[in-house]
Amino acid sequence: MKPIAPKPSPRRFHQARWDEPIIFELSQPGQRGVLLPPVEAGIRQQVGNPAQALPEALRRVVPPALPEMSQIHVLRHYARLSQENLGVDLNIDIGQGTCTMKYSPKVNDQLARTPKLTELHPLQDEATVQGILEIMYRMEQIFREISGLERVTFQPSAGSAAIFANICMLRAYHESRGQGRQRDQVVTTIFSHPSNAAAAKVAGYEVITLYPDEDGYVQPEALQAVVSERTAGLIITNPEDTGIFNPRIAEMVEIVHRAGGLCIYDQANANGLLGITRAREAGFDACQFNLHKTFSTPHGCGGPGGAACCVNEKLAPFLPVPTVEFDGQKYFLDFNRPQSIGKVRPFYGVAQSILRAYAWIMSLGADGLREASEVAVLNNNYLLKKVLEIRGVSAPYARGKRRIEQVRYSWEQLTRETGVTSEEIEIRVTDFGMHYWTSHHPFVVPEPMTLEPTESYSKADMDEYVAVLRQIAEEAYTNPQIVKTAPHNSTIHRIQHEPLDRPDEWAVTWRAYLRKTGRA
Repeated sequence: MKPIAPKPSPRRFHQARWDEPIIFELSQPGQRGVLLPPVEAGIRQQVGNPAQALPEALRRVVPPALPEMSQIHVLRHYARLSQENLGVDLNIDIGQGTCTMKYSPKVNDQLARTPKLTELHPLQDEATVQGILEIMYRMEQIFREISGLERVTFQPSAGSAAIFANICMLRAYHESRGQGRQRDQVVTTIFSHPSNAAAAKVAGYEVITLYPDEDGYVQPEALQAVVSERTAGLIITNPEDTGIFNPRIAEMVEIVHRAGGLCIYDQANANGLLGITRAREAGFDACQFNLHKTFSTPHGCGGPGGAACCVNEKLAPFLPVPTVEFDGQKYFLDFNRPQSIGKVRPFYGVAQSILRAYAWIMSLGADGLREASEVAVLNNNYLLKKVLEIRGVSAPYARGKRRIEQVRYSWEQLTRETGVTSEEIEIRVTDFGMHYWTSHHPFVVPEPMTLEPTESYSKADMDEYVAVLRQIAEEAYTNPQIVKTAPHNSTIHRIQHEPLDRPDEWAVTWRAYLRKTGRA
């Protein structure tokens, strides 16, 4: 038998490309997906007009301006759009650095879609929702163990919302001590998640940002120089978005505590830390985890996500209401918390995300969580070694040292030698059915590329991803126009930055677009 030739690496790819209008442009007056039979006279006489039961203020004057389409045209429209997308179920998603795009087991999706959950309503009597309240209560006990802190809320529906909730609890704590106005500064670091500084700013704080030394560490001496009686707290990501873990973090927490401030640990990316280190051992007063990152629930295009806010006894009185409690016989919602910051979102959190994360945690157990972190760190350092073999790429800071769960690389050398930028490489990567992320702005690391393999990806996956990067780097040096004119095989387009700077041309809804173009 003739041997089968091996597939090329990287593999060939060409994405479907449809000149697909938005659904409102496909609308045809009079078309219908389903034709309902007319109401029988006897039923109409018995029931009357249901709309009359609504208060007049709630009745529409005119029907909603929905697209009018047949069923097959709706199906074709969304099927075509799905073919123009990339995602974790289709491609190797290592490139979504800082977002922990790991595999979410489909059995957990099925569990979250069960009618026993989807048909619940948050306003039901507590006696009828004991099952999901028990899950929430059990999840709190799990996260108390993971963080080492005393109380937990799952009310925030995303990491940034959880950061803001923690900042609000920090503010409430200082206000309860009569120091709310005095303590008006929050300290963070440049490589902490931007949501840290943003949440503090939205809450009304002056933000002080610290920068790293040549090894990528913020030194305690730099922190000591900025803390004072005005310091409300420190909020910091560790490891930061460079993947570097600051070994002097406990010393930094102690500096802030001596000044009377509190410390918040942003653990959105805890994928390399589970079972290895906890917020408690570093002395933090609060921390936050993203369920839709470390704990394997989908991002859902920015929502519905889920997050866990964990706090110590100092901050527990200020938790959002309600908390889930257990009196030994039944689970219940406690709204009687006079020092609470109130609510940070409607109801009690995204129940489906909480259930998915609970199922993932329970399937692994404590030993499995630690193993997931160990494999994530192993994968990241294998990828680090392979990527640094590519011409033109480097890993700034902590040179020669290992990283935790991700790395922020730099194409600065390649850009200087070829003129090809990281953003152009990002677009070219889509020609191979993959993508990567550059970094948060501003680009403190020049020409950045941030990769995070998690524990989900095999050695073969990582080797294939590296093969793509290696080929694009070679193209940049030998025929840079291939990269600069990409994409060639993908639906991804080149963004025209200029219109993004003209808000008068923005249109976030179809109706707004019609008004701005004079077609309304």
